[in-house]
Amino acid sequence: MKRIFTLLLFLILFTNLQSQNKTNFQLTDIFDLEYVSDPQISPNGDKIIYVRNFKDIMTDKDLSNLWIVNPDGTQNRPLTSGNHNDAAPRWSPDGKKIVFRSNMQDDKTKLFLMWLDSREVFPLTNTSESPGAVSWSGNGKQLAFTMFVPKKSESIVKLPPKPEGANWNDPPKYIDKLNYRGDGEGYYKSGNDQIFILSTDGGTPRQLTFSEFDHGTPVWSEDNSQLYFSANLHENADLEPNNSEIYQLQINSGDVKAITDRLGPDRDPEISPDGKKIAYLGFDDRYQGYQLNNLYVADIDGNNSRLISGDFDRNISDINWDEKGRGLYFQYDDRGSTKIGYIDLKGNVKTIAENLGGLSLGRPYNAASYSVSKNGTVAYTIGTTERPADLAVSDGGKPKVITSLNEDLFSFRKLGKVEEITWKSSFDQHEIQGWIVTPPDFDPSKKYPFILEIHGGPFASYGSVFSAEIQAYAAAGYVVLYSNPRGSTSYGEEFGNLIHHDYPNHDYDDLMSGVDAVLEKGYVDDNNLFVTGGSGGGVLTAWIVGKTDRFKAAVVAKPVINWYSFVLYADGPGFFSKYWFEKKPWEDPESYLKRSPISYVGNVTTPTMLLTGEQDYRTPIAESEQFYSALKLEGVETAMVRIPNSGHGIANRPSNLVAKIAAVLAWFEKYRNN
Repeated sequence: MKRIFTLLLFLILFTNLQSQNKTNFQLTDIFDLEYVSDPQISPNGDKIIYVRNFKDIMTDKDLSNLWIVNPDGTQNRPLTSGNHNDAAPRWSPDGKKIVFRSNMQDDKTKLFLMWLDSREVFPLTNTSESPGAVSWSGNGKQLAFTMFVPKKSESIVKLPPKPEGANWNDPPKYIDKLNYRGDGEGYYKSGNDQIFILSTDGGTPRQLTFSEFDHGTPVWSEDNSQLYFSANLHENADLEPNNSEIYQLQINSGDVKAITDRLGPDRDPEISPDGKKIAYLGFDDRYQGYQLNNLYVADIDGNNSRLISGDFDRNISDINWDEKGRGLYFQYDDRGSTKIGYIDLKGNVKTIAENLGGLSLGRPYNAASYSVSKNGTVAYTIGTTERPADLAVSDGGKPKVITSLNEDLFSFRKLGKVEEITWKSSFDQHEIQGWIVTPPDFDPSKKYPFILEIHGGPFASYGSVFSAEIQAYAAAGYVVLYSNPRGSTSYGEEFGNLIHHDYPNHDYDDLMSGVDAVLEKGYVDDNNLFVTGGSGGGVLTAWIVGKTDRFKAAVVAKPVINWYSFVLYADGPGFFSKYWFEKKPWEDPESYLKRSPISYVGNVTTPTMLLTGEQDYRTPIAESEQFYSALKLEGVETAMVRIPNSGHGIANRPSNLVAKIAAVLAWFEKYRNN
C-alpha cells in the first residue's frame, strides 16, 4: 500500500510539474501544426485513407501525405511520404486500389494509381496541365476527370516585326472578357476546364467536351455509358454566374444534353445506387445575398424533379446516397457547428455526427469534410477549440476520435479557454452567438485588454473550432471576442438575409452589443479595446472606426472601402453587382457610397492600420490604398502593411499568417495602455 501511495504522489507531482512547465502558444508553432483533411473510408468500411497536412519551416510550404488507418484507430501508418503534396485519394469500387493527385515526381501534379496490397504506385498522367477532381467508373476500369485545356488567344493588336537582335518589351495583353483575373490565380490563361476519361491501365486521356465554358466534376451513370456534370454553358454565363445546369454526356457520341432548366444553380449531381435517380443541389435564384442550397431528386433523365429538403432551413452540401438509395447523407452548418445529416426521400432529417471542423487554421471558420461507406460508417474531420482537425469515425454509436496529430506540440503549450456566449442585439433584440477566448492562466479578478475579431464573407460563420490567430492574441494577454453577427450563415436564410442590400449597417449594432456583453463580465479594461477583421470583417472594422471612437486602435485587413470601385475591380463583377446591390454603381451611386466606409472617413480618430496581400484580386489592395490615403489626409494615425506574394487567402502560406498576426499585435501594442 505504501508503494502505491508513493506512486500516486509521484504521478500527482509529475502532472503538476508538467502543467507548470507549459508555456504560451508561440507564432512559430504555426509551422508545427498538423491536421487531417479529406478522409476517405473504403467501400466496405474496413479502412480509412486520409490526407495528413503539415508545414515546412525552411521552404515555407504547406505539404501533405496520405495515411491509412483502421476504423478502430489501429495500424495508423503512411501510404506516402516526403516533402511534396499528395491529395484527393479516391477508392476504386472494389476497394483494392486508390487514385490520387501528387507532385511526388516533379513540380507537375499528376494522377497516380496505387495498389493497396503491394503499395505500388504508377503515374497515370503526364500532361502539361494538372488533372482536377476524379471519379471512378462503376466497373473500375476507367476514370473521369476535369483538366484545363489552353486555347490560343488572338489579339487584334498587331505589331510590326522587330529588327533582328532588337530587345523590345513583351507584347501588350489584349483582354476582352468580363472575368479576366481571379484571386489566387492571377490573370486567367485562355482556355477552359474540359472533361476527360482515362483507362486505369494508363494511356492517353480522351477529351470529351470542347465548349468554351468550364465543366464541373463528372460522375458516372450506373451502366458506365454516360457522365453527368454541372456547368454554366449559357451564352450569358458571365452576367448570370449562378445559372448552372446538370448535363448528361453520352461517352460514345459526345452528345451533351441539359436535364435541368431553371434560373438558378443546379450542381453536384449524385447518381443513386440503382442508377435510376439523380440527386443534386440548387435553388430558384432570387438574386439575394444568401440563398440556401436545397436538395432535389429526379429521374435519371431529369424528369419528375422533387424538392426534398424544403422544410430544412440550413444550407446543404456534399451529398452522398446511402447504399439502398433510400436517402442521402449531407453536411451542414447549424449555429456555428458543422454536422453530418441524413435525409430520407420524404424529407425527414436526422443528425449523424456533430463537431466537424478544424480545416481553417488561421481563423475559426466552419470547414470540414467527410465520407461514408456502404454500411453507413462515417469518417470525418473533427474539430475542437483546442486542436485542429483530427480523424473521427461514427457507426451510429458513440463517435471515436482515432488520431491526435498535435499532442506533441500541445503537451507543452498552454491555450486560451474558449467559452460560448449569446446576447441580444441593441437594434432589434435578435440573438447573436459568439465565443470569448481568455488568456492562459486567466484571472477573472484582473483587467485585460480586449480584441473584437470579425469574420469575413460576410456570408460565412465562425464556430467552436481551433484558431491559431485567436490563440496567438490570447497568448499575448488579450481577451478576444469572435462572433456571428447578422448575415452569418448557419442560422437559416432569414438571418443570413438580414444584411441583404443592407451591409454594413445593423451588424454594427450586433457587434457593439457583444462588446458590451463582455464588458459586463468585469474582467476587460474598457480603456484597452481593440478591433480587427479581414475581408468582410475588414469592411466592418473600417465601418466601426467611422462610427465610434471607443477602440484604442484598429487593424483593417483586406477590406472593401469603396463599393463603387470594388464592384468594378474585384474578380467577380458579374456576381457582386447583381447579388450584393440592387443596381449597377452608376445607376444608384448613392446606395454604394452610403454603405462604403470611405464615406465616413471624416469621422475617424482611431489609429488604424491597413493590411492586405499585394496580389489580392478579391478585395484588391487599391481598396486599402484609398483608405490609407484618406486617413493620412485627415491626419489620422495610420500605417499600411502589404503582404508580398499573397492573395486574399493570406493564411495560405505559413509565414504570411505569422506576419499578419505579428503586424496586428505590433499595432495594438503600440497603443495599448500598460
